[in-house]
Amino acid sequence: MTTPSPADFAGQHITVAGLGVSGISAARALAGLGAHVTVVDGGDSKKQQAAARELEAEGITVRLGDGATLPAGTDLVVTSPGWKPDSPLFAAAAAAGVDVVGDVEIAWRLREAPSGQPAAAWLGVTGTNGKTTTVRMLASILAAEGLHTTAVGNIGTPIIDVVLGQGKDGERPYDVLAVELSSYQLHWAPSLRAHSAVVLNLAPDHLDWHGSMQAYAADKGRIYEGNTVACVYNVADKATEDLVREADVEEGCRAIGFTLGTPGPSQLGVVEGILVDRAFVENRQQQAQELAEVSDIAPGSGTPAPHNIANALAAAALARAYGVRPAAVRDGLRAFHPEAHRIQHIADLEGVTYIDDSKATNTHAAEASLAAYEHIVWIAGGLAKGATFDELVQKSAARLRGVVLIGADRALIREALARHAPDVPVVDLDRTDTGAMSEAVREATRLAEPGDTVLLAPACASMDMFVNYNKRGEAFADAVGELTARDH
Repeated sequence: MTTPSPADFAGQHITVAGLGVSGISAARALAGLGAHVTVVDGGDSKKQQAAARELEAEGITVRLGDGATLPAGTDLVVTSPGWKPDSPLFAAAAAAGVDVVGDVEIAWRLREAPSGQPAAAWLGVTGTNGKTTTVRMLASILAAEGLHTTAVGNIGTPIIDVVLGQGKDGERPYDVLAVELSSYQLHWAPSLRAHSAVVLNLAPDHLDWHGSMQAYAADKGRIYEGNTVACVYNVADKATEDLVREADVEEGCRAIGFTLGTPGPSQLGVVEGILVDRAFVENRQQQAQELAEVSDIAPGSGTPAPHNIANALAAAALARAYGVRPAAVRDGLRAFHPEAHRIQHIADLEGVTYIDDSKATNTHAAEASLAAYEHIVWIAGGLAKGATFDELVQKSAARLRGVVLIGADRALIREALARHAPDVPVVDLDRTDTGAMSEAVREATRLAEPGDTVLLAPACASMDMFVNYNKRGEAFADAVGELTARDH
């Protein structure tokens, strides 16, 4: 397939759906390529009005309060990831025979370096949980190899800006990109064909957007389509391997598994505290290559949680598929440091450890977090997004010293605890203001004993009480700080 050039967008009438970060990025980029751009958004807040004025000053048309009407003469619709597939605007586009794509699709079409050098390879990462950590680990490993790379996609700078910005001001074009992709982005990126990719795990999430678990999994599986070297899957999650089997890949592309156990041929795994590779070696039936020690994963932060070991193996598999040396895997993992609110150690007070995993916004993430500690006082609750909690509580009940519930949908967790962990003490905080976190931490501290972990792993979204999960995690850290100030 011929790669489109920036000139192909000149003169096109393009409608951009959504005035968020990715929408503004796409609008500016496409206008800069000579397209006639109209941005539509159903909202009309002061923030949106300010953004609209800035875009209009740049010659971009903005229609606020109208997210349903397709502008006359539209040649292409570029959507922000959050817009649902059944939105009226897209129905109008379908009726008019107009394609709908996302910003990732546009970036893929424009991926050729301005200097005429070959396009940077894309190493894709998706999954219900662990995407950001894995893609940042991968970027760290690639950088340790001396490659010019960055982590892009559903993280940091909009991907269109990265692709169009490479090679400018004399900067060296990228060799390879570590690309985090959400199910939303994959849904709207039909042409994407990665060098290699991984689906880390699959669990129910965003079903209100996709409509069913089957549709959600199918969109995740799009990341494997057209892979040229490796489709990486999670041995412990058969659904990810099933997606590999269903994918239409290039001739010679291999299925590569990762496991927390001893790896078989064509797998990466762990043997006596060592990350080993039996996939990218000459004789994978009889040979194994040492890559790093488990202690090399985020050194200085204690023993890594099992799911972060799995993330490191997935990142290593993608890097090895790209030809990275074993020493670079080790050095990249040593150089990597987790972001805030992802199994973040906050403090040790009177024998109790306080951990912020506010990023655990669904049951699958919370299950991985709870599995990392032996005795836990769990702070949970928020917006359930249609989730159920019976399986999570069943699997974690033996670890629970106590539970403190906050948030709008805490009753769903309380009922699951009553069914599957009736002897575990539960504190139900009947308040949804942001100050509830301080009370939650005080109650958790009261329930905790020396050797326990007070763990914020809400298993729910945060927007009932906080702007986002970052603010929720910051509130937790502040509340722990209040304990320190009061008691010490």
